Amino acid sequence: MADIVVSGKRKTAVARATIRQGAGRVYFNGYPLEAFPIEQAKQRMFEPLNIIPESLRRKVDIFVSASGGGFMGQADASRIAIGRALVKYSGSSDVKRTLTEYDRTILSGDPRRTEPKKFGGPGPRRRYQKSYR
Repeated sequence: MADIVVSGKRKTAVARATIRQGAGRVYFNGYPLEAFPIEQAKQRMFEPLNIIPESLRRKVDIFVSASGGGFMGQADASRIAIGRALVKYSGSSDVKRTLTEYDRTILSGDPRRTEPKKFGGPGPRRRYQKSYR
């Protein structure tokens, strides 16, 4: 079976996951995911793998490359890319249903974006201070 390449986005972070037959290894930006130093981000990235059946998890190797944003944005983008890659690789509606029932954002992401800046202040809502003296 050929490699399957899927992407995921979160805020300004973009992650691309390549999935192929293998032995259950997961790499993030060239390093094993188990060696990722930030525990909370690592758990977010492992979520789709912990939900799917163990038989599917042991059959695939996943290579994720992420860029842009911060470490948590990259972790969420990687989570989306891994979830989508697993669904596409398996071709099973059961895997898709399992991931969606657990958390919809594993496959679809968060639509929120930053509000644009407006005149009269430093940001979208805050206004410049004024003095009457």
